[in-house]
Amino acid sequence: MPKAPPPGDSVSESSHPSRRTFGRIAYGAIALAAIGTATTYSVKAASAKGDLSSNLTLIAPAGAGGGWDGFARETQQAMRVDRLANNAQVVNIPGAGGTIGLGKFSTMHGQSDTILATGTAMVGGIALNKSPVGFDNTTLLARVAEDYDVLIAAGDSPHNTIDDVIGAWKKDPKGFVWTGGSAGSVDHLTIAQLALLGKIPASDITYIPKSGGGEAIQTLLSGTTDFASCGFNEVSDQIEAGRVKAIGVAAPKRIEGFDDVPTMSEQGYEVTLTNWRGWLGAPDITGDDSAQLLEILQKTRDSAAWKDALERNKWTDVWQTGEEFAEFVKEDTSRVEKLLKELGL
Repeated sequence: MPKAPPPGDSVSESSHPSRRTFGRIAYGAIALAAIGTATTYSVKAASAKGDLSSNLTLIAPAGAGGGWDGFARETQQAMRVDRLANNAQVVNIPGAGGTIGLGKFSTMHGQSDTILATGTAMVGGIALNKSPVGFDNTTLLARVAEDYDVLIAAGDSPHNTIDDVIGAWKKDPKGFVWTGGSAGSVDHLTIAQLALLGKIPASDITYIPKSGGGEAIQTLLSGTTDFASCGFNEVSDQIEAGRVKAIGVAAPKRIEGFDDVPTMSEQGYEVTLTNWRGWLGAPDITGDDSAQLLEILQKTRDSAAWKDALERNKWTDVWQTGEEFAEFVKEDTSRVEKLLKELGL
């Protein structure tokens, strides 16, 4: 189980030496190629000394415009507005469900002035891509926020409830076409969990992955797909405009400002997956540096700028650190791996 280091301790490399060695060679090479000349990012030779807030790098393990990129840049902005980090910079290392960025990050031993965004998609990416590196090759810092998927259809769809959807789906499981984010993403897994609750074999799901909510909506409107599962903040404006219909949200309660959209649980389908996001520290950073990074993240989380970001993006605060965060990662990994197995992935 991944563990957050206690104050004053460092993360040991001895627990998974073979995975770490492979990660340095294979993923390090891939990630360096991915960076190429596309960014001005360069690997620092040693960890920062003194005040880490003076020069902090935030890695988004995805391309510009995606969920991780948005999370990292909202964090950067909150740090800047409240002067919590004087020179916070965001670097994008996209690919393979976040595992290209994770692989690169796993080689940055002791580099305490760099942190990596993580979350549900990385949990899926590690399992789906059989990544040689995982959370054990990092320092767990904090789970910060989560957002929820919403089940949508074209605005003129005759279906209005989850029961309507399940009923139509059962008549022709493989002919019923879904869309959402990448294979193994929280969008895909939400649909898998809904299928299992509706007594539909997950292996019968026909799923067309797209890069985001905008592309998914286009397939709905063109009739290429029947339904989509997307992050609520990705499609909320289209729901408001009436272009798409929200049938149910995978949240514990209704989303503020969208009180007419019922949860899936209200409709008898306990879909429990959330799209959580958080931060990892590099392997082998000291307990003092880990504590300093947590202090910066805690102050960012408590800032007015971050509270505004939560409201604008319809994110929920889920702050967790230490053993509580480590236990959550273990449970989430188990849940995601089970769903991927059901999907035959």
